[in-house]
Amino acid sequence: MTTVFAAGGYRFIPAVFQYSGGVAAEPGFAIVRVRFRDPVPLRHGFASAESIIREAGRPLTAFCACELRSPAPFTEEGFRAFNETYAGTLRRWGVMQGDTNPVARSNVCPEIEPPSEPSFHAFCFTVAARHATSTFVVAGSGEAVEGQSNYRDHTVRYGETSPDAMAEKARFVLGEMERRLGLLGFTWAGTTASQVYTVHDLHPFLANEIVRRGAARAGLTWHYARPPVTGLEYEMDCRGIMSERVV
Repeated sequence: MTTVFAAGGYRFIPAVFQYSGGVAAEPGFAIVRVRFRDPVPLRHGFASAESIIREAGRPLTAFCACELRSPAPFTEEGFRAFNETYAGTLRRWGVMQGDTNPVARSNVCPEIEPPSEPSFHAFCFTVAARHATSTFVVAGSGEAVEGQSNYRDHTVRYGETSPDAMAEKARFVLGEMERRLGLLGFTWAGTTASQVYTVHDLHPFLANEIVRRGAARAGLTWHYARPPVTGLEYEMDCRGIMSERVV
């Protein structure tokens, strides 16, 4: 099930207050992606996004997805505190109403040369496009069931990083990607990019678990990074976007 966010020109998968499960442009709109050449601290990233969105003649409610980078995995308490701060801007922009957050998000932690504070890597927004190809972003997901009281008790093979455990984690996450794609009305065939975030070896399960099911049809971007909460080891996201630029 998806919900239409008419003020933004997109629909979304309801999930948790910090992010949605994914977004897809409504008819008459397309999602575009803007990536920063280097990570931009959160406050400055929001300011840059606001400027770029307004220059495109769009309201701030067009903001529909973002990819963040943090210095290190958060504790569960620290993650909740960070999310409250992040959500504050979305509420001021009129994107969030109460705890309903339509914005898809990934937030990961580079293992080498991380930013000194939470930062933007990229963001997406909608533009008017009368005859556009359908575009979408599936939010990042780690190997834990979301929306539960804690991560630890709902994580696949918590604390394990053997090849077998990592393959099981990957299967869970791939299944969640496919569930979200289906809710938005897509399959792997519609993706233009898939990204994986882990510091563990992908190769034992890359061919059979990722490539064979179509998740790398446009190649696979591997970011040597950890998911945002301590104890998680594997995350993915994917998208189908026709227009991307670097600033």
